[in-house]
This record gives sequence, structure tokens and C-alpha cells, in this order.
Amino acid sequence: MKVVLFFEAGNWEKLEDRWEFRGDLGGLKSILVEEEISLRGLIDKIYAKLGLSKDTMDLVLSYTPPLNKKCSPLVLKDDEDVAALLASRSDSTCKIPLGVTVEPTEVCAYEKSGQESSDDTDGSHDGFRDNYFDVDYCDSEPTDVGSSRQTLPVFRNAERTSNDNGASATQPAEGNPPVDPLLQVTGAGSDEPVNVPTIEASDSTFSDGSDLHEGKYFNTKKDLKRKLSDIAMKGNFEFRTRKSNRSLWVIECIDPNCSWRLRASKIVPESTKFVIRKYVGVHSCSLLNRNANHRQATYVVIGEQVAPQYVGVEKGPGPKGIQTFARTELGAQISYYKAWRGRKHAHTLIRGSPEQSFHLLPSYFHMLEKLNPGTVTRIEVDGESRFKYLFLAFGVAIRGFRYMRKVVGIDGTFLKGQYRGVLLVATAQDGNGQCYPLAWGIVDSENEDAWSWFLTQLKEIIGDTDELALISDRAPSIKKAISTVFEKAHHGACAWHVAQNIKNKFKCADIMGSYWSAVNAYRCEDFTGYMIEISNRYPRVAEYLENEVGFEKWSRCHYPGLRYNITTTNMVESLNSMLVNARDFPHVALLDVIQEKMSKWWNDRRIVATAITTPLTPSRESELRPRFAQSNGRHTLQLNPITYHVKGGELEGVVDIFNKTCTCKEFDIDKLPCVHAVAAAHHAQVSVYNLVSPYYTKEYYLLAYGETIYPVRSQSQWDVPNEVVTRIVLPREVKEKKRGRPKTSRFPSVGEFRKRKNRCGKCGAYGHYKKKCNSQTGSTEGNPPTNVPG
Repeated sequence: MKVVLFFEAGNWEKLEDRWEFRGDLGGLKSILVEEEISLRGLIDKIYAKLGLSKDTMDLVLSYTPPLNKKCSPLVLKDDEDVAALLASRSDSTCKIPLGVTVEPTEVCAYEKSGQESSDDTDGSHDGFRDNYFDVDYCDSEPTDVGSSRQTLPVFRNAERTSNDNGASATQPAEGNPPVDPLLQVTGAGSDEPVNVPTIEASDSTFSDGSDLHEGKYFNTKKDLKRKLSDIAMKGNFEFRTRKSNRSLWVIECIDPNCSWRLRASKIVPESTKFVIRKYVGVHSCSLLNRNANHRQATYVVIGEQVAPQYVGVEKGPGPKGIQTFARTELGAQISYYKAWRGRKHAHTLIRGSPEQSFHLLPSYFHMLEKLNPGTVTRIEVDGESRFKYLFLAFGVAIRGFRYMRKVVGIDGTFLKGQYRGVLLVATAQDGNGQCYPLAWGIVDSENEDAWSWFLTQLKEIIGDTDELALISDRAPSIKKAISTVFEKAHHGACAWHVAQNIKNKFKCADIMGSYWSAVNAYRCEDFTGYMIEISNRYPRVAEYLENEVGFEKWSRCHYPGLRYNITTTNMVESLNSMLVNARDFPHVALLDVIQEKMSKWWNDRRIVATAITTPLTPSRESELRPRFAQSNGRHTLQLNPITYHVKGGELEGVVDIFNKTCTCKEFDIDKLPCVHAVAAAHHAQVSVYNLVSPYYTKEYYLLAYGETIYPVRSQSQWDVPNEVVTRIVLPREVKEKKRGRPKTSRFPSVGEFRKRKNRCGKCGAYGHYKKKCNSQTGSTEGNPPTNVPG
């Protein structure tokens, strides 16, 4: 069934005893509508009847219910309001038309977005113009914008304009609530804007000390809020939000009697820029309301303030350092916990969130492979697309491995981020004795499946030969994975880890000298002598080394392959120590640090290699030179064209300069001429450099670092295929978080001793005692230490 509905376009006026609608757009009009019509449908019909554009004009529909003349008009906000209007129609209501207020979209539409979800208000706010008849939220452009738009036909209050008693235009009528000038823009019945009274600072008031003014622009609302939070913290005052949505922000001092307040809104709906419309920068509140521990000093604000200090560094300030920064730079007192959360937020701003990092992994690896040809990357997920493992080996390192000794150390270290995990590393050692990272992996834990997967990927890039030696600790998972994946390579145990096990298991630290002598012995005869010493004092230790560990795993002279002078996994431990701070980062940020470190190493070492003036690397040259001096006192006897007997010193030696061997075995194992080989070469008038392994030469050193590792640029410059972008990698499931502070340091290994730093009881600094303190400040009891690291 259709009904006739009358409406008129204009504005409401509040008279002394009633509300009255004054039409100003062509008088009364009528439309034929269905009884079940929706609010959207009704508005569309009125648009069509008035010939207005939805892009430039907004409509507010309202009417006075038939209760009494003083009843405020009711705004139609939803379909139920429309149904109530049509159901209550009678002869009396037909005489009262529907009031239609027309407002330009470019000014008001964005400030009526209270119907949308509020983004940062302290409490609930009105819906679609709930308070239309109390406050006019339409605004005019600031005078410096240069707009020529005319004043809008807005709601008018006759009592605010003038009355018979000559009341002021801003004086509220009796029974009316006062209208805040901060939320009012135009005077009733006038095109002139209402001026907010100017308040000058006096003895009883104070300025907030900022450079804000009406008409000042900010690129985003977030920038404006950050600015106001900074002003509030430095001024030790608080403010509260009166109204906030995506297009409007109205705030005032926390003291309701204070004059300080600000109102800002979008310039135009399509823009993100905010402009200050009204601003009173003078406080009239009591100093008792000034508080350094206020609500504006949130962890988000603190994190944004300290975020620049984490750019380009791995560690940055700790929570205590952030507390100091907030106190000295922002004038805010914050708790340790808030500083810790601010630090965490700063990390997220600079390095991204862990969840985002998992999502970016496929695209990041694609760019690494694109910028660094030959790079090998792998990502393993489970049946639910959750992350399991990753593998990364730069093409530059893979190609450079041919110039390395074929000894690879492998180990893992735990990660400290939200999703934990373990970082696996495989590294060689270059001719100068420096780490040469080959491959990196991230897995859930150090178990057999994870190690088998990682070693399978490693085998694809370095191969499996008799020449290859793999050095690790004696973890059962590593031992079993190596025996499964590598059939030809030889596995050796880290001598340092074996020593720690001995000290812990047998409590016999006093035989460590004999043990290390046995480890480094080149000749089996010498090794046997040291083992007799150990067996005479601790038979169970000798039995453990021979039967449970095995001589061939830790002894240099019994090792079946060639491990040169590498007896421990120190080269891997060095890499783990290098990443001690980065292990807290999300995966992509951690890989960025690894790439940055490797790029720097490759460049620095290439520069060093280019500047070398000797045939060997600096470390091998310095190791070989003393042997020249020692060889001068040796007597050399030629046995045949390639064999020489060298006498003198503690040990004689027979040298084969063709096969590069010596009976002292040092030449055989290290592949660097021993003192006997140097003497033989001098007698044979052969260059000693011809007897050195090519792995120690400048040529190989330069070839190993001849290429460049290129970084992945910012995400905006990525060029990634859609099939890579859409690949889903979800974070792994983690166990329920334990109560208390998250643990970020590992338990000491077996037999490992950590030296404790001494803290001075006088000045609070570390590294000395109170008796040796040179500070003249006296006791700091009751005060925080002055030199405590953050």
C-alpha cells in the first residue's frame, strides 16, 4: 500500500516555546511511498524530487513527534524510524511535514561519520547525527585555505541570535544546554563564524608552549595525535577525547574547568590530511592536575619516539634506557614494563611483526634468488601451510666453497622471538682462518628430522666426498642425521665439547692439559704417550675417550679424513655470538642481518685480498715466517731427488717434497710446510710457496670473495610473481606461553663457566669493587645506579 508523505527542505529554529521548521528551498513537496520503504529508499526519492546530487549534498531527515510543542525533532537514523513515522501518521501529523536539511558533502559528510566505528574515542559517541539538535558538527574551511564556498544552510537557534531582552548571541536560552564554541562553527542566522574567546596567559594560567595554531595542517590524524601526545608529556598535563572518528578529533584538558582544548578534522573527505579548526592553547587548571605519569605516555607513543634509535643497529636501548629517554626527553615517568612494551613496539615498527615475516618469506626468498644468481632457498610447511623449516645458501658462497678446505662445522642456536625455533648454521673456514658461512636454516628444534632435512639441502650444494669432513658436537640427533644423509663424508667431534663432558662427568679438570696435548698430537706415538698419562690417573676417562667417543672422532692423528688444524666448532660458535642480538628478530629481519653481515665480510675481505703483497694469506704468512728462522740451524741431507733427511732440533724429519709429506706428520695434516719441509725446500732450492696448499694462497682467497652479495631492497621495489605472493606461510604453532618474563639467554653448556661481573656498591657501575672505586660522588644508597647499562 502506498501513502503520501509531505516534506520540506530547510532548517529548524528553536523558538521560545517550540521548534519550528523554516523552509527555504521551494516550499512544501509530496512523494508517494510504500509503507515498507527503507530509509535509503526514502532518501533516494527525496534526492530525485529535489533534483540534488548525492555526490555533492547530504540529507538529514527529521520531524517533530505529535507529543507536545516543546518536543525536540526526531532524526531518522534507520528503517525502524521510518516505519514508526509512517505508522504514527494521523490528521495531525499530516499537517507537520518531514523536515529535510540539505548540507554540502564536501564539508559535512566526513564529519557525520560517527555512524562508522570509532577508531580511538575514549567512550561511546553518538550515531548518525544523534545530537544534531544540540551541536552542529558542520564546519567551514579555515581562513587560510583559500576556499570561496559560501556559508551552509545549517540549524539555527533563534535564542542564540537575538532576543527581546537583548541577550548576547552566544548566551543560551533558558532551559537550553550551553553550546560549546569548540563544536560550533557558524552563528545562527549569520554568515559570520563564531569566534572562540581569546584567552591570554596570566598569573593564574599558563600556555602549553607549543607551536600549534588554527589552520595548521598535519598529513594524517596519527601525526596530529603524536604531536599532541608529545606536547602533553612535555607539559605534564593530560587531555581526554570528547569525540573521535575517522574524520574528526575533539579533545580537551582532563580538568573540566580548564580552557585548553582543540578541534581538528579532515580538509576534504578524500584526503588524509587534518587541519586544526579551533584551538585554545592556554591552561586555566590547577597545577595539581599536572602529572608526569599520564595517559598520553602510552607504550605506542613511547615506541614511536624511540623507534629511530633502532634503525641500522641490532640492539638499541633497553627498557632502562627507554625509561631514561622518556624522563629526560619527554618529561614522562614510565614503568619498566611500559618501557619494555615500548621497545617491543619500536621493534615491530622498524622490523615488522613476526606474523608478517612468515607471510613475506616466499617473496623475500624470490628477491634474494633474483638479485643473487645461484642462491638456493627452501621453505617447508606442514599440511596446514604452517611454517616448519627454511634453508638459505647464497650463490656467491656456494661458488666460493671450491676455494675452501673441505671442512664444514655445523651447529644450532636457539631463537628468542615470539615463535622461537632454532637457527642452524653450516660454515667453512677460509685460507686466512676466518668464518666462511655456507648455509643457514631455521627449524622448530634440534631433532633428527630437522637435522636430516637441513643436511639434505646442504648435501645438494657441497656434495658428498671422502675429502669432506663434518665437525659438530656429539648430539645424538646430529650424529644420526649425518650417518643417514652423508655416506662418504667423515664425521668428527668437537674436541671442546668432549672436554666439557669429561670435566662434568668425571670431575677431573686437572688432566685437561694431557687431553689437549693428545687432541693436537700429529704423531700416533706422541698421542699414545699422552693417553698413558690420562689412563694412569683416570682409567675411566681413558676408557670413555677410546670406547664411547672413539679416538677417530676427536684425535687429529687418528681422524680418517683430513680436518687440517680444525679440531673444534669455534667457527660456528663465532657466528652464533655475532647474531646474539638479531636472534630476537622476526625471520625476515634476521635474514636481512645475515645478508648484511655477509655482504660486508665479502667486501672487506676482497679489499684485504687485493692489497696482499705476499703469495699467502696474512695469517698463513705470519705462521710460516718463524719456521724460516728455525730451519737455519737444521742440517739437511738429500736422500734422493725428492727426499731429504733434516736433523737438528727436538725431532728429526724425512721430507718428501714431491708428495708433500714429512715423518713429523705436521706437513701431512696441515698442508703447510713444517720446519723440516722449509729446510728441505731451501736445500733443494725450491720455493717454499710451491709446497703450500693452494687453499692458503692469495689467489684462492681473492677468488673466494671475488663476487658481491646484493641486499633485498625495500618492499615497495619488489617485483614478485603472483603465484609467489599468494603462497601461504602461516606461523608455526607454539606452546602456551609460560608465566613470567620470557627467557632470552640459554642455559650454560656442560662444563661452561660464566664469569660474573662485579658491581660497585658505591657508584653502581660494573667491573670493580667499592674499595677500588674512583668515584667522588659517595654512596648512592637509595638512588638508582648512575652507570647501569640499559
